[in-house]
Amino acid sequence: MVDVNTIIGDPVETPDGTVILPVSRVGFGFAAGGSEFNAGDSSGSSGASAEHPFGGGSGGGVSINPIGFLIVNGNNVRLLSTDNQNQLYDRLIDMAPVVVDKIQSMLKNNGGQNTRPM
Repeated sequence: MVDVNTIIGDPVETPDGTVILPVSRVGFGFAAGGSEFNAGDSSGSSGASAEHPFGGGSGGGVSINPIGFLIVNGNNVRLLSTDNQNQLYDRLIDMAPVVVDKIQSMLKNNGGQNTRPM
């Protein structure tokens, strides 16, 4: 019923070499049940074992929800989420290395200089 192409979709390659992979969440559910009922004695015979009628049912369901896209460009891999609630956090995590690099470059530029007057 499910293969890897259901979870991780077929890759799409753009003209600049970027590869985009759709990612989905798949859920399954199955249920079954039954019961035997006492049959009424309509034949009038006593002492014979009466047959019990059976009632039952079963069901199943599948849910497929897209959760995002993996974007592979050279050595860079990003997950672009389709969930609006997580986009702010994902963006902050993506920007963290850039912010650290800028802070380090500012500290290197001010390395030997003392900006406070004496």
